[in-house]
Amino acid sequence: MLIGDDWFTKTMLINTLARTEKLRSQLTTISQPENLFSDILSQLLSEKDTQTDATSKQTDSISNMLMGSITQTPSTQIPNMLMGNITPSLNEPLQYQDIQSEKIDQVLGGKLSGMGEVFVQAGRQYNINPALLAAIAQHESGNGSSRASHVKNNIAGMMGSNGLKSYGSIGESIMDMARNLSKNYLGKGLNSISEIGAKYAPIGATNDPTGLNNNWVKGVTRFFNKLLI
Repeated sequence: MLIGDDWFTKTMLINTLARTEKLRSQLTTISQPENLFSDILSQLLSEKDTQTDATSKQTDSISNMLMGSITQTPSTQIPNMLMGNITPSLNEPLQYQDIQSEKIDQVLGGKLSGMGEVFVQAGRQYNINPALLAAIAQHESGNGSSRASHVKNNIAGMMGSNGLKSYGSIGESIMDMARNLSKNYLGKGLNSISEIGAKYAPIGATNDPTGLNNNWVKGVTRFFNKLLI
């Protein structure tokens, strides 16, 4: 609708805009018809500005409240309403997971036979997946058939100041391997078998003249995956 200068057109526009009882009552109090349009329009604009300011202040208040909550809360404890219950675990699936010792025993042989429960206990104590411990022991000892496992009870290739360590029992060797992995590998942020292998059995190491370390990651991964099936 085009807005003309005639009184009828202005009156129709004002009646359309002034839908509240408040504005209608104001219409009857204005004595100068020629000022009616501009006065009502000014009032509507004024009320709109007031409502906009109130909404803006309310929004700022809510924003400040949320931002204050975030800045006063440690980043690891951001309110659930904003971040959700997110608890990332970088070492999964290498951290401890429940696994039946009987399942581990089914794949163990030689000097490792019957040691499933020890792997579970070591994993629980040092927060390492027992399947990872068993897989490393299987690969390092030829599944309990190596000379080191028979002569020195060393099933993980653990080294000391005089070469391969000697242990009083296979269980002692398993526990020492778990301690070492927890402290010097997972505890240092090495979160995969390949990352662990690069340090545990580095390719080209001087104590690996026959190049057995080339197969470490592949071998451990194969034993590990068998236990997860």
